[in-house]
Amino acid sequence: MNKAADIAEETRDGGTVLRLSGSLAIANLHDLPARLDAIEGPVSTIDLSDVDHIDTIGAWVVHRNAKRLNCDISSGSDDAKRLIEAVGALDEPVSIHPDHVPAVSRVVGQIGEAVIAAGSTMLGLLGFFGSTLVASWNVIRHPHRFRLNAVVQRFEVVGVAALGIIGLMSFLIGIVIAQQGSVQLRQFGMEMLTINLVGRLTFRELGVLMTAIMVAGRSGSAFAAQLGTMKLTEEVDAMRTIGVSPMEALVLPRTMAVVIMMPLLSFYACILSVIGGGFLCWIALEIPPITFIQRLREVVPITDLWVGLIKAPVFGLIIAISGCFQGMQVKGNAEEVGLRTTAAVVQAIFLVIVIDAFFAVFFTWIGWN
Repeated sequence: MNKAADIAEETRDGGTVLRLSGSLAIANLHDLPARLDAIEGPVSTIDLSDVDHIDTIGAWVVHRNAKRLNCDISSGSDDAKRLIEAVGALDEPVSIHPDHVPAVSRVVGQIGEAVIAAGSTMLGLLGFFGSTLVASWNVIRHPHRFRLNAVVQRFEVVGVAALGIIGLMSFLIGIVIAQQGSVQLRQFGMEMLTINLVGRLTFRELGVLMTAIMVAGRSGSAFAAQLGTMKLTEEVDAMRTIGVSPMEALVLPRTMAVVIMMPLLSFYACILSVIGGGFLCWIALEIPPITFIQRLREVVPITDLWVGLIKAPVFGLIIAISGCFQGMQVKGNAEEVGLRTTAAVVQAIFLVIVIDAFFAVFFTWIGWN
């Protein structure tokens, strides 16, 4: 059984030495901390030569009093010295209240941190895109590594499973565009131009843009969550260990599926949106469906359809790369999966809108307006 901790004061070479003895474990300290705190006089050394055992609490008591009395610690075992040094290395002041930072400095600092984070994310996204291109080239060189079943399965998840929600959304958007447009155009007696509004806006912009936002919310978030969970469970590391490239097995099938399905989904959304607009024109404006279709063919140039179909695979690539990139960045804990999933959706939608703005300027510049 360990002896209780005790203390004795001795005078050596004209200085006071505190000689500790017994066990400096939490169960045996008793009133030793209080007795040490009561010592005020100058002390030269704390002697641990008679200490049988010491734990973290005992090491903290010795370190704290040695620091308070500004004295040395001697004659302890190597284990005791290492433990006291380790405890002393963690002895740092902790502020209860954060330091006051001027509002201007805080705002500027937050803006700087956001810019740095955005820049590093964009660099990482570009690097991930390069890795995807490398994986694609490797699959082209070695066709037997192409995972057709994985791509087809993603076709179903990304495309077929999304037909219902995308169709309903597009149909309602067509109704909203026609209703709001007709209300404004009725003031000028030009309700017929509602067909122009529905057709051109749907095929050129809203059809592909709303489809991209919906796919980003459905598939982009799913990609990030799936790959993030696989990262946490170390399945991605296991794939690398057995010689399977995660880029080829996980990222490439998802990217190909979204890029191929986006034009089809966008065209499907455009058709449903036009049907919704035509339905409202028939009900509210008494424009027969055959008249609606004839007018639509006259006012909507084929270039509007090409504009939407050209933008669709680019948007799909952005959504897939963003989702997979954020998923592969997950590390640490399950909370990171949620944060990366949110980041994937926000990043994909933001980049889609930015690229759509560039497309609008580009197509106007080449005369497709």
